[in-house]
Amino acid sequence: MPANLIHLVRHGEVHNPQGVLYGRIPGYHLSELGHKMAEVAADSFEGHPITALYASPLQRAQESAQPWSDRFGLDIVTEDRIIEPTNKFEGKTFEFGPQVLLRPQSWPWVVNPWLPSWGEPFASVADRMLAAIEDAWSNADGGEVVMVSHQMPIVMVQRYVSGRRLPHDPRKRRCSLSSITTLERRDDVFVEVGYSEPAAALLGQAADFGAV
Repeated sequence: MPANLIHLVRHGEVHNPQGVLYGRIPGYHLSELGHKMAEVAADSFEGHPITALYASPLQRAQESAQPWSDRFGLDIVTEDRIIEPTNKFEGKTFEFGPQVLLRPQSWPWVVNPWLPSWGEPFASVADRMLAAIEDAWSNADGGEVVMVSHQMPIVMVQRYVSGRRLPHDPRKRRCSLSSITTLERRDDVFVEVGYSEPAAALLGQAADFGAV
């Protein structure tokens, strides 16, 4: 029996005192606040029939999935297709945005922001995310499925299912730390039916650095 709902959960705050654009660099784990955010997100779904739990292989996603595993008694299934995209700014310590133009060595990377030229194409991210969501939906034993992922992949799904163009300004994404984007299958397509920020009260204390 397919799932009733798919919940895309973003990880909590990452311990990143140097302000590195960490991307897929290993070893970036949740901060103490990030663990609290992840717990709040899982607690907000008390009473929901969660029947499957997936997470990106990156440490911050696996740690953010753990409270869901503990609360609902589910194993975490590692899903490579919902990982953070690759990008050429990994390891840098400057905020992505117009100031990139002040760094001539970065110019070749930003020649096509609509692709984008600095990393995995938006369309590729959307395709792999939707394929993973489709499989999770069809393989579920009814109920609701949680998939813990990252900001850009979740935003790609949000934009795709709403019919918006995938290119966008990374600084204007609607996908806060530990936010939850909910999808429902209607006929042959997924539609967004909910967005919540259960850790909203903690966001003022959090650092959310490095959107690319």
